Amino acid sequence: MAKMINKTLVLTYIYLLIYIILSSGVILYNKWVLSPKYFNFPLPITLTMIHMGFSGFVAFLLIRVFKVVAPVKMTFEIYATCVVPISAFFASSLWFGNTAYLHISVAFIQMLKALMPVATFIMAVICGTDKPRCDVFSNMLLVSVGVVISSYGEIHFNVVGTVYQVTGIFAEALRLVLTQVLLQKKGLTLNPINSLYYIAPCSFVFLALPWYVLEKPTMEVSQIQFNFWIFFSNALCALALNFSIFLVIGRTGAVTIRVAGVLKDWILIALSTVIFPESTITGLNITGYAIALCGVVMYNYIKVRDVKASQSTADTLPDRINKEWKMEKKSSDKFNPDDGGESLRVGAEINDEEAPLITSRLSHIGRTQLGNHAA
Repeated sequence: MAKMINKTLVLTYIYLLIYIILSSGVILYNKWVLSPKYFNFPLPITLTMIHMGFSGFVAFLLIRVFKVVAPVKMTFEIYATCVVPISAFFASSLWFGNTAYLHISVAFIQMLKALMPVATFIMAVICGTDKPRCDVFSNMLLVSVGVVISSYGEIHFNVVGTVYQVTGIFAEALRLVLTQVLLQKKGLTLNPINSLYYIAPCSFVFLALPWYVLEKPTMEVSQIQFNFWIFFSNALCALALNFSIFLVIGRTGAVTIRVAGVLKDWILIALSTVIFPESTITGLNITGYAIALCGVVMYNYIKVRDVKASQSTADTLPDRINKEWKMEKKSSDKFNPDDGGESLRVGAEINDEEAPLITSRLSHIGRTQLGNHAA
């Protein structure tokens, strides 16, 4: 038994390490490819379209040719009302986020990403999936103050790059909320392969219009380097990151993933200053980021506390409902009963470079029973 536990623990840490390495690698790789000082391919929309095209092609092969997984039952109504808007905001978040690399440093981008909980909370309140709360609002205020201080201390502050990054953050936040509002309420679940199969081609199409208007006119062959192996390995890293996120979600809970995310941000900030010497970090940068991080940690604590509270509420259900709920969980081969429902939240809250829609499996029957009990 002890050996089994140790083996599971070792595998969990290996998956977390793979996730941190791939996530950091994709971000640094994208910066290196896009930066005029290095590989000099300053076409973020084109790079994002390469990622989406490659991911969609691989997903097509895995589903239609090799039949690794079966496609979900996707109706035109669900595709038009759910997948299309989610893909649009997914494409927007990648477009704006990659464009920010042209103007600001990786370290400063990671500091700005501390605004993600703020953006998600605001969008959730606007869409009606969350309610304004004083405790959460105070944490959001703390995060915002920290980011402002960090921005004030940025030596190479660039308004355009900052606007791009913040816009990308809010687009990603809206994508996360729409995932919950549109797909999860319809009881539709997508594993990473199905996510890429449906979302990547649609995102590719959405990116085609801004690419045609903004980047196609500037793409003169004499000025653009194209190295097949560079772009292939870059797209392959982005694809591998998607699958690593799925493995991490299946193995860990909300707290572990959030801690890993914070650790990844610190590693990225440190590595970026070494790999890209122009990325200078000031004391005010670190002070502001530390303040923002305190707000993020407190926010994470509140979210975990809410999950535990929902667990205790579920424990008070009548025996019949409890028994059916447990049977539903056991019958699902994609839902981990040990995480107490945390993976549903984690799947909606993880956001990363090139990360598609990742949802956890929670049956419509179980949600209905909990909803009726709450009512």
